[in-house]
Amino acid sequence: MRTTSLKQDISHLPVNEQARFRCEAALELKDKGDYAGAQEIMRPLWKRVGSRPDTTGLYSSVAAEVLLCAGILTGWIGSKNEIKEADNYARDLITESITFFESVGDLRKVAEARTELAYCYWRAGALDEARIMFIEALQKLTTAGNTQANALLGLSVVEWSDSRYNESLKILTDNASLFESIPNHTLRGFYHNQRAMIFRKLVTPDNKTEQLNRVIAEYEAADNEFKKARNTVFRAHVQNNIGNAFRDLSRFRKAHEYLDRARRLTVSVRDKVRTAQVDDSRAQAFIAEEKYVQAQTAARHAVRSFDKAGRQCFLAEALITYGIALARLGKTVQAEFNFRKAIEVAHQAGALNRAGIAALSLIEEINDLSPEVLMSAYEQAGEWLSTNQSQDIWQRFKAAGKKLAMKMREGRIQQSPEVLFNKPRNFRQDLLDVERKMIGKALAEANGSVTHAASLLGMSYQALAYMIKSRHPDLLKERSPIRRRAPRGR
Repeated sequence: MRTTSLKQDISHLPVNEQARFRCEAALELKDKGDYAGAQEIMRPLWKRVGSRPDTTGLYSSVAAEVLLCAGILTGWIGSKNEIKEADNYARDLITESITFFESVGDLRKVAEARTELAYCYWRAGALDEARIMFIEALQKLTTAGNTQANALLGLSVVEWSDSRYNESLKILTDNASLFESIPNHTLRGFYHNQRAMIFRKLVTPDNKTEQLNRVIAEYEAADNEFKKARNTVFRAHVQNNIGNAFRDLSRFRKAHEYLDRARRLTVSVRDKVRTAQVDDSRAQAFIAEEKYVQAQTAARHAVRSFDKAGRQCFLAEALITYGIALARLGKTVQAEFNFRKAIEVAHQAGALNRAGIAALSLIEEINDLSPEVLMSAYEQAGEWLSTNQSQDIWQRFKAAGKKLAMKMREGRIQQSPEVLFNKPRNFRQDLLDVERKMIGKALAEANGSVTHAASLLGMSYQALAYMIKSRHPDLLKERSPIRRRAPRGR
């Protein structure tokens, strides 16, 4: 699949034409998932992720094309290779390209660049900023085509990520004729994949099997388009999604077959982020099968990869999966810590629905929550999930309310919800307070050993030591004295 050199000699072309040709060829390879080939073609102009391309001697319009191309590739390659600052580099390059496009009055290219900039913000979990940029890009586009389709897909993805599934579906339904008419198989594949993801979220219990079969049919249509585009990366993504659908049908053997296939494909192209997505899906399948030890292992791998790559929305979701696996294994301290971390990560990224699901999972999975934490989690879940359109989520929220009401009847919660709900809140401080209590509890259980406490919380010694020193210095006294090892005899 990989292409590492140009198939035709372009040395006779003027410098500006050579640059344009390289950008077009690189983006074509990107659409096939051949990021290494795309990077190689751009090498004479752009050395590596994190560097600015050389635009010396190029027209402003061509320099803008080079900057945009490098920015797009930076986002994709950075995600694949777990480069945490990649989206920042991509945003800088794409923003500079917009300045150049505006200077030459090319509004269509301004819209195209704004679309790619919006995808950067979406990958970082900044959904509100991404939504605004996609809308601004669409307002500048006056003709139908690939650029408009890409922006519409992006807006639909943002609404899906924000759990606004009906809005996400309406965008695709209103523009179905556009997606049917464009020749780009990659975009057509994304269209079917996105429809399937929406339909899966809108599945209802009374017609589950028929609706999930429709989901699988849409995924298969997406896979067919990606096959035509010869895009291994996106085919892997679809195989992962089909595995999730079979998991929802409790057809676990079939689910694992697709997940095995997806993981082989992601490993073959060395895409660590998509491999982590498969690991998270695998963990969820193991949880559904009540294989919690295997779920814990798979989820831990996913958490580490997303954290390293800086993919905050994915990280929050994987932390929830990890927390559920830990809770089912009876590791409640570690589980609560990961649920709290998921809330913090999602909240900081602006992914409030994910934060709400994390709070809801905390209530569901941890039975011995303090009354204050239970009330706070229920309140925040209700606030953050207020726009969620999933029937399953609302059934879970109702069940959480019954759990809260039962504890109130038992007299374990003395204050009325209104009193607590109306208190002025500092969410960041709430999280720090709970974090401090959990670290303190882990240190107590570990008799002051930071190493053992870190193991209880599912983190490295270095990470816990840093948190204690920088965020909770009052816990330094709770540590056991460091015992120096005696030197070995010679």
